[in-house]
Amino acid sequence: MLKRSLAVLLLLCLVLTDAVPAFAATPRPVSVLDYDTMPDPPAGQHHFLLTCVDSWDGTAQNMSNTDGTILVTMDTAAKRLIFTTLSREMLIQRPDGDIGRFTYIAKNYGMDAMCRTVSTHFGVKVDKYIVFNMDNVQDIIDAMGGVYITVTDAEADYLNRYRISRDSTTPSMGKGGTYLFGGHAAVIYMRIRKVGGDGDNGRMRRMRTVLSTLAQKYSEVDLGSAMELLTAVRGCIVQTNMDLQDMMQALNYAFELRGVMPEGLQMPPVEAMEDITYAGMMTRQVDFEYARQVLADFLEQGYAVMD
Repeated sequence: MLKRSLAVLLLLCLVLTDAVPAFAATPRPVSVLDYDTMPDPPAGQHHFLLTCVDSWDGTAQNMSNTDGTILVTMDTAAKRLIFTTLSREMLIQRPDGDIGRFTYIAKNYGMDAMCRTVSTHFGVKVDKYIVFNMDNVQDIIDAMGGVYITVTDAEADYLNRYRISRDSTTPSMGKGGTYLFGGHAAVIYMRIRKVGGDGDNGRMRRMRTVLSTLAQKYSEVDLGSAMELLTAVRGCIVQTNMDLQDMMQALNYAFELRGVMPEGLQMPPVEAMEDITYAGMMTRQVDFEYARQVLADFLEQGYAVMD
């Protein structure tokens, strides 16, 4: 009995010893820039923040956490189209000065605050945004005629076990391969985190894959079809600060970049993140100074080539 009690006590001590540092982890201070002194983007470089809330029917009055966020850069000077996915799990400096997860900013502080957060943490000034819910994204992809996605055997198995409908892909999904995904199946694909062992990084990669594929699909679109798509997008928005003139201007930028091969980037880069448990949740603390330099170098590549 005494040996058993000692064993239980020892096991309890080991568990508590492992648990305390994890739940009491104190993240490093977050390095941010002063928004008011940040320069505007270079001439020809235009940034738009697209985000999707973690709900099929989220509204501006009932905003959920943001589940997927992408910085879309249309660079008409360097002829580049860039999709930069932002980690939902990263720890940032909240508008109130405390540290928290990026995914909560839009819900708790609003989209203007989210734009400022992206700007001050990554050094790219962005002030235009569009918020979708998952049903909106589904409808937009369906309006574009679906999207071809190549999946692995593991991804196909996961999607089939998720019970996507048999007519969600063409042909009906079996093993790994390339399928035409309908909107609902594409949304489920982009949300995969538990396949491949790369968690949120895998989710961000899948989002970039879908957006890049859709952009290439519309590389030869005519003006009439583009206007139809713009109308469909405007009807599938939870919230935006872009008026019709702003959207028409963005459409013009997109037209200038037709045929350009989309580029993808993850922010923060993997090497700039460290997994920690903070406030009882798995999060990622970030070396933002390093992340800002990586993003700046990537965005400046086109200008170096032009020179």
